[in-house]
Amino acid sequence: MSEEQKKRGRKRVNDLYFGPPQEEAVIKFLSLGVMIPDINDPKFKTNPEKAKEIWTGTSEDAYERDRIYNRDLKDPLNKMIESIIRKYKLYPKGMTFEDIHTDTLSFLATKMSKFNFDANKKSYSYFGTICKNYLLGRLIKDDKKMKQSVSYEDVYRVVEERPENIYYIDEHQDKTPLDKFIIEISDSIKEEMEKTKLNENEIKVGDALITILDNWETIFEQVESGNKYNKNLILSYIREITGLTTKDIRLGMRRYKKIYKLVKDDKIDKGQL
Repeated sequence: MSEEQKKRGRKRVNDLYFGPPQEEAVIKFLSLGVMIPDINDPKFKTNPEKAKEIWTGTSEDAYERDRIYNRDLKDPLNKMIESIIRKYKLYPKGMTFEDIHTDTLSFLATKMSKFNFDANKKSYSYFGTICKNYLLGRLIKDDKKMKQSVSYEDVYRVVEERPENIYYIDEHQDKTPLDKFIIEISDSIKEEMEKTKLNENEIKVGDALITILDNWETIFEQVESGNKYNKNLILSYIREITGLTTKDIRLGMRRYKKIYKLVKDDKIDKGQL
């Protein structure tokens, strides 16, 4: 294992602005009322699970949620998003800091209800992962180059959380065959990277592939459905994350293409695809 990989495994200490009191407030906040799919969302007819959700509850629940949010969560969440934007310099071109902040907070608000507080995970890690992936997805979606001040390692740390802090979104929900296929490819690439001596570009490409595979739902959610999973689009994503040329990416991709084919053929043989 490289020194950089060892560093990624070191435990981080959460900022003081989001500690046990805020974690408790999140649980209380999410326990009030119920989130249900919005039947007026166009996506509801074709895929209810992808439709936006709306909150339902009593007027007393609504009052208490507002009280908890404004008293215990508003400032910590604002600080979290501000810290992420400034620390990693995730500025979509043409947007002011205030607009980016508001946009990210609005997106987080639509995803907060998916946090499973019964799983003994930290909402701090979950919310932070959502915000980081969303901001990175905005940069990729707009097909803009990362600012030169953002190095490859900066971007990697944004999307590749350390094991003790990572929260895989929807990990407690039933997996579709596609979900399982993607997870198996990601796991196979990780195994290959651990046991094989790779050159620098192969490591960068492998890390980028894992980033995309482990966060594919969040990243691709912002892409028009007709363009999802397009090879050229994925290549563009890898180019944005690694900073490598297309030629270098294709060379670094060779061993991972073999892994993809092996996993795919095995799934087909078993009738799982």
